[in-house]
Amino acid sequence: MEQYSILIVEDDKEIRDGIEILLRNQDYMVYKAADGIEGLKVLEEHEIHLAIIDIMMPRMNGINMTMRLREKYEFPVIMLSAKSEETDKVMGLNIGADDYVTKPFTPLELMARINSQLRRYTRFSSRKQQENKGERIYCVGGLELNEDTVEVFVDGNPVKMTPIEFKILALLIKTPGRVYSTDEIYERVWNEKPINTDTIMVHVRNIRDKIEINPREPEYLKVVWGVGYKIEKQSS
Repeated sequence: MEQYSILIVEDDKEIRDGIEILLRNQDYMVYKAADGIEGLKVLEEHEIHLAIIDIMMPRMNGINMTMRLREKYEFPVIMLSAKSEETDKVMGLNIGADDYVTKPFTPLELMARINSQLRRYTRFSSRKQQENKGERIYCVGGLELNEDTVEVFVDGNPVKMTPIEFKILALLIKTPGRVYSTDEIYERVWNEKPINTDTIMVHVRNIRDKIEINPREPEYLKVVWGVGYKIEKQSS
């Protein structure tokens, strides 16, 4: 199993050392820096898989460091912010940070954010390798379908699908935003004239239960009343 390297950029030594202990206990390799300038130097010398960057730091703050590193690197960035830094937090997300944690935070919360971002980054890296091999991969937001390996992931987590569910999802995700009627879905998936399209509703409900956080307020699989279904990422 690959050992991930995490960079902590934080001017508060107590917080910096505390996060280091937490990460080393989870078998992560850890590098530390007290400001953005030191952080960028670490990036030049070591391979980093995720960075935890404080917003307010001397010499170079977290916003400027994130802007600089995004010119070269794609790994996840989690920003640390105080409650009073709401504007800076939003700016950080806009210029390339992937997530943020507000101080004070619990070790459990920070580890959950780190593990989630590393799962996404691992899937992103794997997807790029697969695309280079010519595999057929379709993504909408955090929803990913690989037609060659017959796999589905949501935010990097594998989702088990029946063959019919996979075919329906594959049909919809290939053309995001396009609405398919129940008759058209039936014809394309079963390769025959519609007999009982009520079964489509059952399969759609099952797919939603598997890919949506809240199936009653779907983020991906939408119904267009009186017309049909489509895959479309919900705007935040």
